[in-house]
Amino acid sequence: MGNKVSPSEDSSTRMEWMWRSNSDPLCESQVAEWKRFSDVENLIIEEAFKAKQSEVLLDDFCIDFKQSVQISTNDKSSQRCIKRQVNKRDNTNLREDRFMPDPISPKRSFGGQYGWISPFIQETLIYLGLEDVTLPSQDDPIIPIIVEKAALGIIEEGNTLGYHSVAEWMAKELINQKDKGMKEVWICCARLYSMEEFLYKKLNEIMRLIGNQNHEEVWRSKVPTLGPFCFLLWNDPINKSPNTTRKILYRAANLSNAQLDNYCELSQNPDQYRSFQAFTSCSRNRASAERFGSTLFIMEVEYAFTADIQRFSKYPEEEEELLFPAVCFTVKRVEYDKTKNQNLIYIILKQRFDGEYELTLSNVP
Repeated sequence: MGNKVSPSEDSSTRMEWMWRSNSDPLCESQVAEWKRFSDVENLIIEEAFKAKQSEVLLDDFCIDFKQSVQISTNDKSSQRCIKRQVNKRDNTNLREDRFMPDPISPKRSFGGQYGWISPFIQETLIYLGLEDVTLPSQDDPIIPIIVEKAALGIIEEGNTLGYHSVAEWMAKELINQKDKGMKEVWICCARLYSMEEFLYKKLNEIMRLIGNQNHEEVWRSKVPTLGPFCFLLWNDPINKSPNTTRKILYRAANLSNAQLDNYCELSQNPDQYRSFQAFTSCSRNRASAERFGSTLFIMEVEYAFTADIQRFSKYPEEEEELLFPAVCFTVKRVEYDKTKNQNLIYIILKQRFDGEYELTLSNVP
């Protein structure tokens, strides 16, 4: 079962630990199928490997380096081969789950116009006692307190989902930045958000419920656990002003006919604004974005809060630009590309604001 150690990783490669995913993982007659461990699991395993530990425990399984297997902690006979290898960074493919809307979002893939601030952020500000004060600056003494709440929330959500080890690692990374000022805290949050882990998935799953009355209690119940991290990521000290560069961003989607009809209807009413409820991952690379999905969003940034997180991401090749919650848009037009068999939705990102929050929250990101 042993596997040779792969050569050292360089900037064009990525070191990854893989586990054999065949239905019968020990059957030698089957062609081996491999899946990678998650980003944080990879880091935990690699750190233990380099420290020459004989094994490392990850929630419901243990990695045995001597035998090159993962062993279930619930059933010692349940074992799967593992291997360590260097993979080339793929400069063409995006992570499909990250750059396409979550299928459990509401019937419409967007919400109503919420102004500068998402309702989830608004409720988080109330929860943190910040609704009547200016947002924290670089060295505000409240930052470590919010960081601690965010770390505890990550752990609670991770435990609920069965990712205790991953959540503990992420929380520790965040806690290590709590006394270094808002900039370092935000960079850490951007890096954690970029990872292929439960955190970004759960946060966006919850925020996309905003506007759906049937799930009002669900998203509000997550304010204490996911709200503090969401707030730290939203309170970006690097990109304090709206983006007015007119840059073009891309995002793929598989839209239902009803969802597509909504966008077509909006294109007939250019003065109608809608907004994305959650953080929305986009790419500046059209060729990568249009490789999957029945629909391609082509988004022109006229006046909107965005953040270029490429340099903080574990996947810099994705050229990721993050749209902040409540970024507004109008639909310019909807077309169909016969050559690529793909719907093209051209939208303009143009932030709107609600004066109710203009006075009390004067230091928005």
